[in-house]
Amino acid sequence: MAVKNNTNIGFEKQIWDAACVLWGHIPAAEYRKVIIGLIFLRYISSAFEKRYEELLKEGDGFENDRDAYAEENIFFVPEEARWSKISSAAHTPEIGTVIDDAMRAIEKENVSLKNVLPKNYASPDLDKRVLGEVVDLFTNEVKMDGTDASKDLLGRTYEYCIAQFAAYEGTKGGEFYTPSSIVKTIVAILKPFNNCRVYDPCMGSGGMFVQSEKFVQAHSDNRGNISVYGQESNADTWKMAKMNMAIRGIDANFGSYHADTFFNDIHKTLKSDFIMANPPFNLSNWGADKLKDDVRWKYGTPPSGNANYAWIQHMIHHLAPNGKIGLVLANGALSSQSSGEGEIRKKIIEDDLVEGIVALPTQLFYSVTIPVTLWFITKNKNKKEKLYLLMPEKWDIWLIENIETLRKVYKKMEALEILTY
Repeated sequence: MAVKNNTNIGFEKQIWDAACVLWGHIPAAEYRKVIIGLIFLRYISSAFEKRYEELLKEGDGFENDRDAYAEENIFFVPEEARWSKISSAAHTPEIGTVIDDAMRAIEKENVSLKNVLPKNYASPDLDKRVLGEVVDLFTNEVKMDGTDASKDLLGRTYEYCIAQFAAYEGTKGGEFYTPSSIVKTIVAILKPFNNCRVYDPCMGSGGMFVQSEKFVQAHSDNRGNISVYGQESNADTWKMAKMNMAIRGIDANFGSYHADTFFNDIHKTLKSDFIMANPPFNLSNWGADKLKDDVRWKYGTPPSGNANYAWIQHMIHHLAPNGKIGLVLANGALSSQSSGEGEIRKKIIEDDLVEGIVALPTQLFYSVTIPVTLWFITKNKNKKEKLYLLMPEKWDIWLIENIETLRKVYKKMEALEILTY
């Protein structure tokens, strides 16, 4: 029996079918916006309708009470934005306007989404017959009733679209999102559950915050005690992160706009208790020459050709006195000596910040096959050891059943030096 890969969202083929319907009618970049918006509407409607039926059966008259949805981390969907209204208008000339009005109604319902949701469906450039066919496909083929609430649907869909278009057009898809098994590992080891500030400086679509049921539940139970901060440079991805937080009822401070973390640090004074991140691997041309004397480069100026140690030092700079980091890096960061990276790494090790390293295999992401490692960095840590764990070949499957074992091993780890100077 095949084991389900939890990287998948469950309806990839249907998404590609929708792409084929739209193919040739709008540019690929616009296609992604169209699909992401429809997935957002379909998902919040499915979750809302399920809760609505539960409340109807209970018979206490709370089916229109917003609090009855909020307590279950379910987005209250105004009547004009429900999928039943959208699907019924699929084959009318007004379908684009109906969808745009649905987006506006949702933004009015949730002020954190103001000017975030796509409202380009009524554009004359979008063929309404084709749009109606896509809505039909979402109605009849894309089933979300049983979708795991911890999946980063928007981020995964966006990534999948990028990978598929890249393969079709013979180009390189350079964006990718963090598999839920990696997020769950980081969350299980850091345990960012109570009275804390949690930060992701390169948050993408917010996958670090939404793909762990334990974190989402902890935030729901401690809304005043867990503060979520993030930053993202890509405008579309920043908007997806805002949508992801709204779907799960997570209060978050992502700034009022998208911004480059290195050049416009919107949380400049933040000292985080926990940082969880998956920065872009081996990012080049990140602007090092304009940031040579930056206060964040405590251990040395990162090279212009690779931002790995810029990300690491940015995160260390934002740690509280007892803070912890869990981040994903390409394997090269373990041993690279290029342009002073070895010296930076040596100083970080000598400052006794690295608590553990977990080596992971390839094939964990949709669009890249590069092997990666999880780094755990801790200020004021109790132990002097470092950990190296080489996980089984089918790590993604192994972790589903053994994440608690990994957490216990990590907690009881013995000294083993693994980083090279």
